[in-house]
Amino acid sequence: MTQLHFHPAHPPLAIRSVEARIIGHDSQWLRARWKIMGAGRLVVPPFAGRGRAEGLWQTTCFELFLQPVKAAAYTEINLSPSERWNVYDFVGRREGMAERAMPREPDCTLRLGTDMAIFDAAIPVAGLPAAPWRCGFTAVIEEQGGCKSYWSLVHGSDVPDFHDPACFVATIAAPTAP
Repeated sequence: MTQLHFHPAHPPLAIRSVEARIIGHDSQWLRARWKIMGAGRLVVPPFAGRGRAEGLWQTTCFELFLQPVKAAAYTEINLSPSERWNVYDFVGRREGMAERAMPREPDCTLRLGTDMAIFDAAIPVAGLPAAPWRCGFTAVIEEQGGCKSYWSLVHGSDVPDFHDPACFVATIAAPTAP
């Protein structure tokens, strides 16, 4: 697991850590996992059924940014415990945003315990740009009382900005054969 860091201007209340990693990648699916420790006060958006939605980042949401190596363009994947999702393409940093067509919906599952939460997502590879990628794992975590913390591999400015290319520090190789 790769440790994410909260933005210092938005510390969590009870969340102790957020980790993320790729748990599988083949020609069909990219599978990612986020693990939250100290999740007793985690706000979980209510189940809404699968489907695209806007504004998922306004509460607990998990995001993955994929940028083909040596490209300015990148893809943002937003995944909610409500099972809502969206995928956007950008031609440059916060420029040219457009919904990305997906051949099928991502599959998301949240398992919530008393202190730990695990969020798993399976994203259809056929809907993603060609790998290898520079990658940014991020999360917006809302806790009871409205406290929001913003988690990323790196924070490059005084305000949370997951679109900052400095956040795309992990790498993901091309998929393996099934």
